[in-house]
Amino acid sequence: MQILKARFALRATASQFQAWSSAKTRTAATDSKIVEYKPIRSVLVANRGEIAIRVFRACTELGIRSVAIYSEQDKLQMHRQKADESYIVGKGLPPVEAYLSIPEIIRVAKENDVDAVHPGYGLLSERADFAQAIINAGLRFIGPSPKVVQQMGDKVAARKAAIEAKVPIVPGTDGPVTTKEEAVEFCKSHGLPVILKAAYGGGGRGMRVVRKMEEVPSAFERASSEALGAFGNGSMFIERFIERPRHIEVQLLGDKAGNVVHLYERDCSVQRRHQKVVEIAPAPKLDPKIRQKMVECATHLARHVGYENAGTVEFLLDDKGNFYFIEVNARLQVEHTITEEVTGIDLVQSQIRIAEGMTLPELGLTQDKIQAQGYAIQCRVTTEDPANNFQPSTGRIEVFRSGEGMGIRLDSASTYAGAVISPYYDSLLVKVISHAHDLPSSAAKMNRALREFRIRGVKTNIPFLLNVLENQKFLNGSVDTYFIDENPQLFMFKASQNRAQKILNYLGYVLVNGPATPLATKIPPSDVKPYIPQVPLAVQPPKGYKQILDEGGPEAFAKAVRQHKGLLLMDTTFRDAHQSLLATRVRTHDLLAVSPYVAHNFNNLYSLENWGGATFDVALRFLHECPWERLHDMRQLIPNIPFQMLLRGANAVGYTNYPDNVVFKFCDMAVQAGMDIFRVFDSLNYLPNLVLGMEAAAKAGGVVEAAISYTGDVSDPSKTKYDLKYYTKLADDLVKAGTHVLAIKDMAGLLKPQAAKLLIGAIRAAHPHVPLHVHTHDTSGAGVAAMLACAEAGADVVDVAVDSVSGLTSQPSMGALVASLQGTPLDTKIPLQKVSEYSAYWEQARTLYGPFECTATMKSGNADVYLNEIPGGQYTNLQFQAFSLGLGSQFEEVKKAYREANLLLGDIIKVTPSSKVVGDLAQFMVQNKLTAADINARAEELSFPKSVVEYLQGAIGIPYGGFPEPLRSKVLKDMPRIEGRPGKELPSLNFDKLKGELKESFPDINDEDVMSAAMYPQVASDFFRFRDKYGPVKHLDTKTFLVGPAVGDTIEVKIERGKTLDIRTVAVSEDMTAAGEREVFFELNGQLRSVFIRDENASKEMKIHPKAVKGDKNQVGAPMPGTVLTIKVKEGDKVEKGQPIAVLSAMKMEMIVQAPKAGTVKTVSITNGQKLEGDDLICTIE
Repeated sequence: MQILKARFALRATASQFQAWSSAKTRTAATDSKIVEYKPIRSVLVANRGEIAIRVFRACTELGIRSVAIYSEQDKLQMHRQKADESYIVGKGLPPVEAYLSIPEIIRVAKENDVDAVHPGYGLLSERADFAQAIINAGLRFIGPSPKVVQQMGDKVAARKAAIEAKVPIVPGTDGPVTTKEEAVEFCKSHGLPVILKAAYGGGGRGMRVVRKMEEVPSAFERASSEALGAFGNGSMFIERFIERPRHIEVQLLGDKAGNVVHLYERDCSVQRRHQKVVEIAPAPKLDPKIRQKMVECATHLARHVGYENAGTVEFLLDDKGNFYFIEVNARLQVEHTITEEVTGIDLVQSQIRIAEGMTLPELGLTQDKIQAQGYAIQCRVTTEDPANNFQPSTGRIEVFRSGEGMGIRLDSASTYAGAVISPYYDSLLVKVISHAHDLPSSAAKMNRALREFRIRGVKTNIPFLLNVLENQKFLNGSVDTYFIDENPQLFMFKASQNRAQKILNYLGYVLVNGPATPLATKIPPSDVKPYIPQVPLAVQPPKGYKQILDEGGPEAFAKAVRQHKGLLLMDTTFRDAHQSLLATRVRTHDLLAVSPYVAHNFNNLYSLENWGGATFDVALRFLHECPWERLHDMRQLIPNIPFQMLLRGANAVGYTNYPDNVVFKFCDMAVQAGMDIFRVFDSLNYLPNLVLGMEAAAKAGGVVEAAISYTGDVSDPSKTKYDLKYYTKLADDLVKAGTHVLAIKDMAGLLKPQAAKLLIGAIRAAHPHVPLHVHTHDTSGAGVAAMLACAEAGADVVDVAVDSVSGLTSQPSMGALVASLQGTPLDTKIPLQKVSEYSAYWEQARTLYGPFECTATMKSGNADVYLNEIPGGQYTNLQFQAFSLGLGSQFEEVKKAYREANLLLGDIIKVTPSSKVVGDLAQFMVQNKLTAADINARAEELSFPKSVVEYLQGAIGIPYGGFPEPLRSKVLKDMPRIEGRPGKELPSLNFDKLKGELKESFPDINDEDVMSAAMYPQVASDFFRFRDKYGPVKHLDTKTFLVGPAVGDTIEVKIERGKTLDIRTVAVSEDMTAAGEREVFFELNGQLRSVFIRDENASKEMKIHPKAVKGDKNQVGAPMPGTVLTIKVKEGDKVEKGQPIAVLSAMKMEMIVQAPKAGTVKTVSITNGQKLEGDDLICTIE
């Protein structure tokens, strides 16, 4: 202790000797009265946070020992670490009350040899009894005398003093008002509008503007309650409210000798809820004459009351140049910083020196020496959410990176990763101060600094501040107190992406809880990083059919295809191949990796099939990525090859009927996103559904490729339902309907070589000018032979998949077909070596998808597909399901049942969704051990799968040959039937209404998201919720996405061009928090970060308050963390929209939680006095 005291003594010597020397040379001429000089050796700051640190720094520079106090809740806060010594105060008291305990503060000061106490601002800083208690204890109070604090803190007394000093005032009450009845009486006498102010405090607490008489009582009660909580006294002061004023305040310094100087003014007009948000010094565009009158009034008032130390006189300035006294803040202001910047005067050091007894002249602070240079701006960065009505945001700061540099000053406290922002205190996080030669330059520095900030874990008002700084009125200095209210564009924010932290949360979730997408097999993803063949990225890929389409349109494209001499190929690797073999699980990450190679080496492909069908649903549901983004990204990397998608006619890419306007809008948006060719089909070949899809694709400007779904066998004379005449007649109808290309969609691989020659030959003869495209599956193993037969019969295009993802239920091998046609008139002109390199990539990439690998159960193709007619993708899925249910040995029974189910339903075309109807009936038969005869005999009593019932009702169209009778009548009984096209009678979807509803829960959605929601409402909502929480997980490598990283692993995540995250997994804690969370540690770009993840299994046994589900309009969640003050409803109550449900309190602010809808309160999940976290469930309303 002796060494510590000696250190402070040495540090103080130079500074205090200089002060003592100045005091010793005083004369009567320089001072109006003799003042004793007494050095201060130690200062206790009766405050917390950034202002405490600000005073500590001034003390250190003056060689004075600094002492901090802290509440129990603040034991980890930075201000106690910045002081030379720190002591707990108010042990056992609530958080705010600890700092309001005058006896406790004096005890700490006396016990620790403190000379003086600095009150900071807020808390006790304007309490005269505190100042007096400090003096009575034999300590010095760094501020005005108790008498002046009392006089200036009492707004009525301050008004009286202003009147005596002939300073203009606003009409107001003669004394403090304590009841709402008094408030009503004043308003009746003096008229409205009025402003209610806390009589014994400032800072905007307890302040309300009232414009309607009926609102006076409730506004008074709420304001008085706030004032009581903030200042210990609920008395109010009322005065007339000046419309459209500027808020100008003059900074003063006074000494004990009666000298007073001003340090110019600050413009504090940018306010919200009467709380200052942005301050400027000096006030821009202030008439010099008005400035002079204002500072003269301020200094005259200070001399009149005998003001000493730092203080501020506040005025309202109307648009006519009249100004009115508001109040005196007898303390240091939050915004004192900008005055320091423009004047170069340290106000806190000046406060301390004045408290020691030095005079302003001795400090060199005479009015002629004080000049303002340039402009300074202060922005208060707070932990409030501007997009949610500035509700306080509390919690742990996960990431903190500040903005610094020339002309920037930061005053802060709890600004570091790991700091916890509690609901107990003010939401101020950091004050950012900029200084430059003019206002626009100062604003530019501030803008730059705020953009450098990265704060994660809590919401901040930085987006709002940036909007203010970029507003032209602000930059011109033309602001008044209505600035925020009259500029709603200030509240239009571009949400922070926060991608890195969201991705860490996803990785943490997988590490703690396991895969976020269900895995189908026990085969793990491999450790391989697929080799990507190199391409010259600086060179544009060669032109292809995409350029022909863009330049000439669909007709020119079709003509070019028909005139091509060799066989053209469509590559299904990007869609149907992995749908058939890997459960549609291939991710955008792996598709994009090889896309440049495809663009540079396969430019003569007819098209790439890469979208639509099951890929849309699976992308959202299981891969947690946006299918629209996939399309945009692929188009950017493959600009030369047309893209093709599956369009399920009137079902678009869904499994149900949609209003016509949905199908049309979907096609239009798909073309805008990069789609070219629409292979339009209907699961029953139902012409009205097909034609609707064709019209939608054509109107959007796409290539219409009408597809005939193939089943049966045209080469077998015994199969008479779907004969050659059926197909040629349907082809005639589709050509007549305006198709650009005609397709045969052989979804089960039933087209035998001989049948191919008959079918393609007949259609080619009937339509010699229409391009023909054939799609098949290789389930039987005869796919290559069938496609060669199609080519020889006149097909222009056939479908293939690259070798390593071909065969089985996928498409025939690209390499096999290319090699078979080399040197023939149908030569594809595709180099076999390029196919081999392309295949090598997918051979490696396929091993990443072990959890979905069809070969886990399927070891070969099977020609029995000619009997059961199961489509390729469904064949794989049914086998997976059978094995996962322990019915692997019964798969043969499933296949037999599928055949029987098909015949029961009328021998229908089988492709999604009709194939699902047959599959559901087949599984129903196997599980219940039913034969076809049983179905027919017991149809009236059985409970059939929903899909079967809807099919028989006509929900997906009318099958060729009609519905099976009497089965249909037995199943449906008196259920309604749908006649004609199912979607024809559906009302149009109101997209604007849907978007508005979605934006209530997901503010950042775009039109493509809205379309996803139109297709798959619940799946899309789940995806939006996942995306908001975990960010762009599509950028993760596939193994990491599926099973997460191992501890010690380092991965690279490229989130955009020029931005790569280097993530190393460090550890997962074994211990759980009280909330059932485990802390997961990472190094992100070399910096330690951690996230807290709920352990879903372990926390099931813990009692944890439930959260309101985002997007569920029946659930009401806490809008902010806080304490429940009042519960206004009980279970069973009927409530109206907007009716108060509960009142919460946090950060000295009360918040009324209102009912978001009318209804009945089903449950109430809170109790009075309960502490809530953000989004904690308050009640449910139905």
